[in-house]
Amino acid sequence: MSWSTREIAELAGTSLRAVRHYHEVGLLEEPERRANGYKQYGVPHLVRLLRVKRLVDLGFSLNRIAETVDEDQHPGRALRTLDAELAATIERLQRARLELATLIEQRAPADLPAELTPGEATVLSETDRSLLLVMTRLMDGEQLRTYGALVRGLPAHPVNREFEALSGDAGEHIRQDLVQRMVSYLLRLWQAHPELPGLYTAVAEGKESVRETMGTVLRELYNPAQLDVLHRTYVILDESTRLRAGRNTAERR
Repeated sequence: MSWSTREIAELAGTSLRAVRHYHEVGLLEEPERRANGYKQYGVPHLVRLLRVKRLVDLGFSLNRIAETVDEDQHPGRALRTLDAELAATIERLQRARLELATLIEQRAPADLPAELTPGEATVLSETDRSLLLVMTRLMDGEQLRTYGALVRGLPAHPVNREFEALSGDAGEHIRQDLVQRMVSYLLRLWQAHPELPGLYTAVAEGKESVRETMGTVLRELYNPAQLDVLHRTYVILDESTRLRAGRNTAERR
């Protein structure tokens, strides 16, 4: 008794494409051919194919199947490894479902993680969203939650809209006026959220790497006038932070 490729695929509950792929990767030997050139599969091929399909259905990769399909002993180590991988996958999917539930309930954008989902009063421009998305790769979970708490409670503010609308050829007076108001606005934010100034210092990539990455992103997202305003603003804020830290150290002494 022999079967064609289509017949053995149907018997094993798999596809023609899968059978041909198993031949290509060496999991299934090529059978002899009939006089008319068609392949003729026998019982050993069917048994082998059923074993491979069983391991595929359990979740084994083809590389791991090649290592275990011919084992006479119980493949305990391979099974335990696969079980751990499946457990991690289930945990990841459960987290994804929780995030999906939050996104559906809050009608939030799907491209941002739940920690950075903005509140109803928060208006994010496309540039803001792009920057937030990059920041998700530069912060750990705790930092995302800290920053997310700020984003969710951040109402629209005129200085943000003015910065977004600032043209690349804005004059010195316009830039300096915006810098002063941005400094005042951000200082109030930092007073309400004292953990924010050091938000990027503990990321895995290191502070210098984060600075370089953020510099590249900012240059792509903002025009020259906006970059100038950002630079001036954070120079002043950095100096203010150092002065405040110095005062706190002196007081403790």
